[in-house]
Amino acid sequence: MTPRTPFALMLAPAMAFAAALPATPAPDPEERAAILAPTTDFSAAERWETLSGGTATNRTRFDGDAFSMPSASLSFAERGEFFVGNGLFRRAWVAAPASTASADGLGPLYNARSCQRCHLKDGRGHPPAGPDDSAVSMILRLSAAAGGPDPVYGAQLQDLAVPGLRREGRLAVEYRKTATSLRAPRYRIEDLAYGPLAPDTAVSPRVAPPMIGLGLLEAIDEADILARADPDDADGDGVSGRANRVWSPSLERMALGRFGWKAGQATVPDQAAAAMAGDIGVANPLAPAPWGDCTPAQTECVAAPHGGAPEAPGAIMAPIVFYSRHLAVPARRDVDAPEVLRGKRLFYEAGCIACHTPKHATRRDWPVPGLAGQLIWPYTDLLLHDMGEGLADGFHEGRATGREWRTPPLWGIGLTETVNGHRYFLHDGRARGLAEAILWHGGEAEASREAFRALPADDRAALLAFLASL
Repeated sequence: MTPRTPFALMLAPAMAFAAALPATPAPDPEERAAILAPTTDFSAAERWETLSGGTATNRTRFDGDAFSMPSASLSFAERGEFFVGNGLFRRAWVAAPASTASADGLGPLYNARSCQRCHLKDGRGHPPAGPDDSAVSMILRLSAAAGGPDPVYGAQLQDLAVPGLRREGRLAVEYRKTATSLRAPRYRIEDLAYGPLAPDTAVSPRVAPPMIGLGLLEAIDEADILARADPDDADGDGVSGRANRVWSPSLERMALGRFGWKAGQATVPDQAAAAMAGDIGVANPLAPAPWGDCTPAQTECVAAPHGGAPEAPGAIMAPIVFYSRHLAVPARRDVDAPEVLRGKRLFYEAGCIACHTPKHATRRDWPVPGLAGQLIWPYTDLLLHDMGEGLADGFHEGRATGREWRTPPLWGIGLTETVNGHRYFLHDGRARGLAEAILWHGGEAEASREAFRALPADDRAALLAFLASL
């Protein structure tokens, strides 16, 4: 592939090419397919593989702030907007009425006072470590049998309340050891304040996912994602990814779900609005109810003072969305290390890339300039997959069933412990490391799990070294 080819120019990581992207012609379909096809050569790193987020990649910080860096493609003025958004992302909201009118409207029932309290250092949340540990970076989603919220407690359990109100309850978790020495969680809700849950309500614990690369995932062409769906397993490979379709408040139509553990949100604005309302209880233009997730059955909550309509207007939400879109993905490390290359080959040969698609291209016509026309390496197909009974939660979200989960992106996963100080993975943090996360895979991923299990110890270590380099 020569630098003069249109698609190579479009995807080249050099910053000098970024301004020219809108003027480049559409890529040749065969050339595009060749660039995005999974490699079969594991003798060296692929071209541009180090830059997981294309020109937007964070190439400078790999410490505890590795997930909090702005996109490298931002202009000086845009970096200013990014840091304004960062301040609002960290803002602690207070109960209304308050003298700080621009920051009141917390709750009345809530899970955290700021975005940053759930997305610690813009990274991965964790389950409570014990009975005295806070569940602030983990929520409990609630769903009645028909897919709607619980009639009393709403769409999620709020374990905090403003003064004068009762919190809904408290999440508690216990673990038992499985026959294969994994830890299986058992969840319960203690101190329910408003009566029992509906008998058919399903509960789904969710740790806060990392914030990096959201704008790039949003910029992938929907057609490219749908082209990978195979709901009837027509190719007979045992993997049948399905697209979730959800209502998008920002688009005002049904749209492809991309974000959240079950792809329940379509856009970054949708995700930010839902979290602001559900987690913090702050009304905003896309989620305007001033009492957040309170239900009519919770009369004290509905009658409580609020901070206006909306409490977080567009002038607050826009910088938060900008910040969320432009949190950079860190560059790969050790891409040419022999053990990492061997682990990459084993990862591919085990069939992991059937769901964890290595490469995507973002749309050339995407309206966010620094994220358009990029070759990115998120290792996800953004589709729903049946992960087996072991991970099933019985929770329906959009088209997602109780056994289905969106393939989570793997970029940055090797820096989890550096950023967040733990190695808890999967949707509820039950896995104590990447090996346990793989061993929990079932359903469509069972064959890949068994391939990993059958590897000699040094090969398993190499595959894990590859994941640690992401």
